[in-house]
Amino acid sequence: MHPTVTLPPGRPPAVRAVGLGRGFRGVRAVDRVDLDVPMGSVLGLLGPNGAGKTTLMRMLLGLLAPTEGTVELLGRRLPGRAAEVLPHVGALIELPAVHPHRTGRQNLLRYAAAEPLLDTARIPSAVAAVLHRVGLSGAADRRVREYSLGMRQRLGLAVPLLTRRRLVVLDEPTNGLDPAGTRDVRRLIGEMHAAGATVVISSHLLGEIEATCTHVAVLRAGRLLTAGPLDELLGGAPDLLVITTPDGGRAVQALRQRGFDAVAAADGRVHVPGARAPEVVALLVHAGVAVHEVTRPSARLEDVFARLTGDTGGPGSPAVPVGAYR
Repeated sequence: MHPTVTLPPGRPPAVRAVGLGRGFRGVRAVDRVDLDVPMGSVLGLLGPNGAGKTTLMRMLLGLLAPTEGTVELLGRRLPGRAAEVLPHVGALIELPAVHPHRTGRQNLLRYAAAEPLLDTARIPSAVAAVLHRVGLSGAADRRVREYSLGMRQRLGLAVPLLTRRRLVVLDEPTNGLDPAGTRDVRRLIGEMHAAGATVVISSHLLGEIEATCTHVAVLRAGRLLTAGPLDELLGGAPDLLVITTPDGGRAVQALRQRGFDAVAAADGRVHVPGARAPEVVALLVHAGVAVHEVTRPSARLEDVFARLTGDTGGPGSPAVPVGAYR
């Protein structure tokens, strides 16, 4: 059995890329990316088609040699320490190679036999358990050629789940899945995270990233635009209050009389920039205006993503800092 990876002192990031780049025929698919993925986080890798997400993931796993830069996984430098660390890493990059004339169970048994961390005696039970986890128990003994795209995707997800991992990298794990399958993937990611694994996923489903991830990194044209905790990326506008009141007109009038630049929004709520909540609430209550709710709105990931990857800036636009990783 492969020895357990003991992390160096100081709890290094689960993934560290320094100046990572890759060119194809004069085109820079990934352009000098610096990225730390905190241990125990769930990082969502976002970007338009052609942004370099899959190329970056392949380099992080040692499947593709970078043109420049370095990669560390679990505190070990690749490719020199690959044999030591990769048994603790699970991945789904596109669909795994499977034999279409073999059953799902038979294909997983072949993958399990190559797992350094899986005792031979445990292989049948491990395969049965993972088939149940991905919802394929009922189709385990059908030939893979009879599987739908979603079932093949579930089978692909089963491979990195055959044994407990320290790091799991999933490229578009919900591709081809129906809503129930998408919920299953969210559950599986939550289970891995709860068990202490670091998970890196790419997806075009921004709602799933927002519901699943603790951190986000955004790529455009091979460059890293921003990376950091999701809650910081979606942080509320610190200078804006949104007041829910049944009397928006009187609220705006009372606030403007006291010098606030209050505006009635189309949804009937009142927006008050540059204000402190206690002061605004006290003023409105004193004016006899009922206040049902006071909030500071958070951005939607879809809006942030559109702003970062839109056409307002070219590939040479500066990176947008979100904050230090935690």
